[in-house]
This record gives sequence, C-alpha cells and structure tokens, in this order.
Amino acid sequence: MTTPEFADNRDNFCYRHPDRQSFVLCQRCLRTICPECQTQAAVGVICPECMAAERKNRTPAQKKAERRWGGRNTATATVRSGRPMVTYVLLAVTSFIGLLQLIPGVGDLITQQLLFAPRYLYPDLSLLPFEPWRLLTAVFAHGGFLHLALNMLALWMLGQSLEPMLGRVRFLSLYLISGLGGSVALAVLDPSGATVGASGAVFGLMAALLIIGRHIGANVTGILVILGINFVIGFVFQQNIAWQAHLGGVIVGALVAFILTRTRRREQRTLQIVLLAAVVVALVLIVAFLPPFLIATVYS
Repeated sequence: MTTPEFADNRDNFCYRHPDRQSFVLCQRCLRTICPECQTQAAVGVICPECMAAERKNRTPAQKKAERRWGGRNTATATVRSGRPMVTYVLLAVTSFIGLLQLIPGVGDLITQQLLFAPRYLYPDLSLLPFEPWRLLTAVFAHGGFLHLALNMLALWMLGQSLEPMLGRVRFLSLYLISGLGGSVALAVLDPSGATVGASGAVFGLMAALLIIGRHIGANVTGILVILGINFVIGFVFQQNIAWQAHLGGVIVGALVAFILTRTRRREQRTLQIVLLAAVVVALVLIVAFLPPFLIATVYS
C-alpha cells in the first residue's frame, strides 16, 4: 500500500504526468518519467525534453549524415529505431557457437564442420568433399575464447553505429559479404591454409565505417589508427592470424560501403541490389576460376 509520505514525494511520479507513478529516471536530467515519456537511447531512456535538446545540438557531421542518409541523423537513429537487432542476433548466434567450441570433444567437431579451407572447394585435387558453404560458416566459428571475445566486442561497438545508419538488411549484407570476401582472399593468397572467425566481417565493418565517415565529413582518424594497429598485429603474429582474411574483409567491406553511399536514394534501390549481387558473383567466380597451376601446385 502506498504511504502518505510516498504519495507526497513528487519524485515518485512522472514530471509530465503527475498522476502516473514511475521508478524510471531520464538518464540525462534524472527526472522521473512514465512509459509514455520514455524514449530508448543508446544507454537507458531519456525524456522528451532531453530528446529535443539532443536533436538541436547535432554536430555538423550528424546534420550532414541526416541530409545524405534519408532524413534521419545518426545520433537519433539509434534512439528512434531501438536496439540494433541484427547486431544482437549475430552476437547471440556466434557467441553460442563459440561457447560450444569450448566444450572438450564437442568443440573440435564443431570447428571441423564450420572452418573454411580452400581445399574444400577443389575436391578433385584435395580428395575432400565439395563444401562451398564453408566460405560463410567460418565466420561463426572461432579459435578460442579470446578470439571470440575480441571479435564480438568489435561487432557490438561497430554495430551500434552502422546498423541504425544503414538499416538491418544493408548491415547484414555488409557483414556477410565482408566475411565472404575474407574467405575468398584466403583462398587466393594461401590456398593451403584454413581459417575460422568473424575477423574478415569485422574488418569489413571497420572499412565501411571509414568510408561512410569520410562520405559524411566526420573525423575518421580514430578508425584509421585502429585499422593500422590491427593490420600490424596480423602481420607480426601471422602464424596465428589469417591476415589474408583481414585484408579481404577490408577491401570488400570498403567496396560494399562505397556502393551503399552512391546508391542511397530510394529510386536507386534496384541498382544497389544489382551491384551488391555483382560483388557476390565476382567473389564466387574468383574462387571458381583460380589459376589451375596454382591449385595443382598446392595439392600435388
């Protein structure tokens, strides 16, 4: 039962609707707000007045993004569209598979079923079954807990920015096509190798954020530094890291982002789909028509 002291304390009721009890505070001004007055933000909820102030205080880069990306700025896109669901689904699925891989006995079996090795594309030479789907399944498997944790942290951070900006379908397309590009790069540059991990897809997201940031006039120095550091790490510790997949992810992710920035208008949607499909077809053709002498040399 509500006590008189509780009822007399106006902090226990919505500041805009004094008759509505609530225990939720605006994360900006810390005033009590009822469900009707709550707007989901990147962290917690904010009240209508703080939401209006955030829209008013947009940076020049955010205003430019609003004009170029269909009337919504990147700062409020996350608030309006809620949580980046595709990012969270990818995190959940990949983390679940990664945790299963940590189980003794079961983990090795899962890894063997999902990893990508170019030899699975050339059964006549490698004496292994033809399993081209491994080009993508490798994105969802990892080589250990640290490998999984670092990639999922990067996916979570990048997805918070990119998915609201691009939309769910475009973001998922960018992620998967970048992962495919990483596997294709490994097949071209190291036909005898093998790989697991979402690194190619994550590097594609970083490259896309760089391209889109440049397109809207944002400061991209930070993402350039991160890309550079990760490439150096890949080359220094190349015995444990498939730097070829990183390189392929960056190239393909940048290409996909370039297509998205140049075909953002509604009337260009068909052209956008055609161009993205052309990228996928080109990647498939690359591994389908690798120089026969290269493959024969590796598997002879």
